[in-house]
Amino acid sequence: MKANELDKHFEMGEDISKYLEVSKAHRPNQVQRRVNVDFPIWMIRSLDREARRLGVPRQSVIKVWLAERLNEMKKTG
Repeated sequence: MKANELDKHFEMGEDISKYLEVSKAHRPNQVQRRVNVDFPIWMIRSLDREARRLGVPRQSVIKVWLAERLNEMKKTG
């Protein structure tokens, strides 16, 4: 099926999942790699307080804050 045909089915509100090969799907730039980072205790405590306040894991706080900072840097060039 050509892309414009798929678009028409999608725009008509049809379920297009039968046309997709989900096993081959991937998200560009979303491959994850584990890294180890050492933080001072005061920083971990602060991260944990913020994580509790937001109701999310510490790792989520770190990821969001890093992503925000990297996006700011990208904008300022």
